[in-house]
Amino acid sequence: MSTIGLGAVRAKYEFISYFREFDALFFTFLFPVIMLGIFSAAFGGMGDIGPAGHQVNFATYYLPAMVAAGILLSGVQNLAVAIAGEKSNGTLKRLGGTPLPPMSYFIGKLGSTFVTGAMQVVVLLLFARLVFGVELPTDPAKYLQLLWIFVLGLLACALLGMALSAVPRSGRSATAVVIPLLLFLQFISGVYLPFSQLPSWMQTVASFFPLKWMAQGMRSVFLPDQFKALEVGGQWHLGWIALVLAGWLVVGLVLTRLTFRWIRKDA
Repeated sequence: MSTIGLGAVRAKYEFISYFREFDALFFTFLFPVIMLGIFSAAFGGMGDIGPAGHQVNFATYYLPAMVAAGILLSGVQNLAVAIAGEKSNGTLKRLGGTPLPPMSYFIGKLGSTFVTGAMQVVVLLLFARLVFGVELPTDPAKYLQLLWIFVLGLLACALLGMALSAVPRSGRSATAVVIPLLLFLQFISGVYLPFSQLPSWMQTVASFFPLKWMAQGMRSVFLPDQFKALEVGGQWHLGWIALVLAGWLVVGLVLTRLTFRWIRKDA
């Protein structure tokens, strides 16, 4: 079979394996849905939020952040923990002894991540619409905007997750390394707290990482245009979003190429 054909077979295997692991399913696939439900229920009694005359309920407000967080978890957390575990339990060592090209392995991981990430977005949108009555965009251009932010963001996060998998010394320690880092990024990037209300130093730090830009891009899709007045500079800055995500994609690609090994050097 060709490299792409082997990658497709590997993607099917990864997809099936993903939905057989409850911890991965809960902490990456269902976690944003659960958090959207918690925040919407907890703050729903406080009224609406946003600029005067253009306010939305809390379910609508938190939906973009949960979509962005889902991309981060599907790409970085899922792949970093999974690949670290495969290195630790000998799976990668065994694969390295087969004719499977590394590129097919990467295609399998990326393919599975794209499918599960897309499913997660659909589940989030359906949950928000059916449970909390969130009004979704009707303009097709908004969904094209959602598509390119999703593709760029997920590619960047997936490659960064592959690179980050080289940091934990074992699969057992992977969650202890990865999860606190991603929680920190979520808190400073406007996922759980309004970004405009965070201290300036947090905003500055968050601006160096892709989650802040993904969350901002998703707000431009799902929130009224008047909400851009709450962003830094009073604009959505879609050009900067594309540039930063593309930059992190390149960084992730380079780091993955430099760090990925079938077997850890210190194993």
